[in-house]
Amino acid sequence: MSIGSTFRLIHAGWVLAREGALSILPVESLPPMMKFGIGLGRLVERRSVRKTGSIERLNAALHKLGPSFVKFGQTLATRPDIVGVQAAADLSGLQDRMPPFDPKLVPGILDEALGSRAAQLTEISEPVAAASIAQVHKARLRQPGEAPKIVAVKMLRPGVSERFHADTQALYAGARLAETFSRASRRLRPTEVVRTLDHSMRLELDLRLEAAAISEMAENIKDDKGFRIPDVQWDHVAQNVLTTTWVEGIPIRDHAAIDAAGIDRKALAAKVLQSFLRHAIRDGFFHADMHPGNLFADPKTGDVIAVDFGIMGRIGTFERRFLADILYGFITRDYRLVAQRHFDIGYVPSEQSVDDFTLAIRSIGEPLHGRKATEISMAKVLGQLFAITDLFQMRTRPELVLLQKSMVLVEGVARHLDPELDIWTIAEPVVGDWLRREEGPLGRVEDLVGHVTRMGDALGRVPDLVAQAQLALAEHRALMNRPRDGLLRNAILAALGMALVALAAIAVLALRLAFAA
Repeated sequence: MSIGSTFRLIHAGWVLAREGALSILPVESLPPMMKFGIGLGRLVERRSVRKTGSIERLNAALHKLGPSFVKFGQTLATRPDIVGVQAAADLSGLQDRMPPFDPKLVPGILDEALGSRAAQLTEISEPVAAASIAQVHKARLRQPGEAPKIVAVKMLRPGVSERFHADTQALYAGARLAETFSRASRRLRPTEVVRTLDHSMRLELDLRLEAAAISEMAENIKDDKGFRIPDVQWDHVAQNVLTTTWVEGIPIRDHAAIDAAGIDRKALAAKVLQSFLRHAIRDGFFHADMHPGNLFADPKTGDVIAVDFGIMGRIGTFERRFLADILYGFITRDYRLVAQRHFDIGYVPSEQSVDDFTLAIRSIGEPLHGRKATEISMAKVLGQLFAITDLFQMRTRPELVLLQKSMVLVEGVARHLDPELDIWTIAEPVVGDWLRREEGPLGRVEDLVGHVTRMGDALGRVPDLVAQAQLALAEHRALMNRPRDGLLRNAILAALGMALVALAAIAVLALRLAFAA
């Protein structure tokens, strides 16, 4: 842990406490030790924050601290049910209204990134959106033999990579301090969580990867309705420049404009939530930064239009099944299923009681069932979750951090559009259809194909293993050069033969089980 990163962490804590960041936390729902720590931190709070409760200076503070802190503020801005309506409104300015970088730098950035093709981008506008990492300009693309088209040109902020690196080093320092001085925090694996976030940030700093993410998602959703994304202009993509088709839409936070266009906000909220669940559960590949600044409503069709694919989430089949079962368990009030899946994926240690954990899950699920979003205090729910994770020594799964963060964002956006949102009713068609398909004949066949493929891969590696064993045997014979070498060789070959027989037996058994299912 470097002195510089530790100092940066202390400085960040001081600035956030000074500007009132601790005042927006749901203190009444937190454990006693966290309440005590927040109370100490608030001693340095500005008088204006204590007097008025307004934290209008926090936006500027987060921006100065760096892009990682801005991302955290964007998440809080979508959750007025947690941080309060006024705090969420104050933080909403982080979503796409950051100060742009010097426009004089734009031509040089484009020339260096795109070479001669930069000249094909004309009529470049002032920034239409400026975020913590990049800013977007509207332009006209003129390519030989094609009609001119309006495009969006995204450019990374100069020096943003260095700022990200400084941010993550401070976060690593904080995680290591927590693990050193708080035994309870170790089960949450803070260093692994930061490493996961660090990886996603590094991917976000290469716009060629964002272009590839748009391309992959476009293939996944080509037959879907209600959700649209722009098209990549591959000839005008570089590490720090991304060009896509321009999309016209109403910012999803502009409720007055959405209502004026005659768009049903309840239907729009359902499309936001269902699209996210469909991408996560069906495809295992989802937009992991769906804050309101990245979402628009099509005034003609009422579809959701998403932009900014710098942070994408990916989960495997096992995690997708976990998410679907958890949601379906809450929908159907099958709390035993919810509890068991937490054990299966390793969230809850095996020595804990499934029955006791089922009761804990029921204590959360029952008060939420059938209630409107306005009747649910997420601050209290989060406080209860804190207590349960501590009681059952629950461990963090770092690979699911982006999914959890994204669900908080998406649910917050949907709640804002539809205050009477019933998440379970909206989620059921997506979750139920996917589970019914997985349990049906087609899902069984796909499982069988997957088992056979993995088995074939394993069998295909056997010759290499045999060759490696024979090579090791030859080296051993050369070294030992004793009469007992023949005995050793026979023993090794016999062991290999037994391994092959066992592998074949496992293959046959797996095929029988698959067909029986």
